[in-house]
Amino acid sequence: MSIDKKNTHSAVAKSTGKFKKGGMIKKKVCRFCADKIEIDYKNVSLLRTFVTESGKILSGNITGTCAKHQRELCKAIKRARMLALLPFSVN
Repeated sequence: MSIDKKNTHSAVAKSTGKFKKGGMIKKKVCRFCADKIEIDYKNVSLLRTFVTESGKILSGNITGTCAKHQRELCKAIKRARMLALLPFSVN
């Protein structure tokens, strides 16, 4: 009984884990779901953490927010921009 090395080798190569150089990647958790934080356009200090220095809204992949809260966050940021609480862009 000989073991086919190609089959055992391909099974190891096909295993897809989420690994980085140092180890496994930790899955990001939505801050709003975990801490039960409400998104409000008047809370400028919270909204600033989700906007870059140039004024762009950070994506959910980078911040870890879920789709539902990312939509609410975008609405709140845009509303705060219209009321001049947040800048549209920084030149």
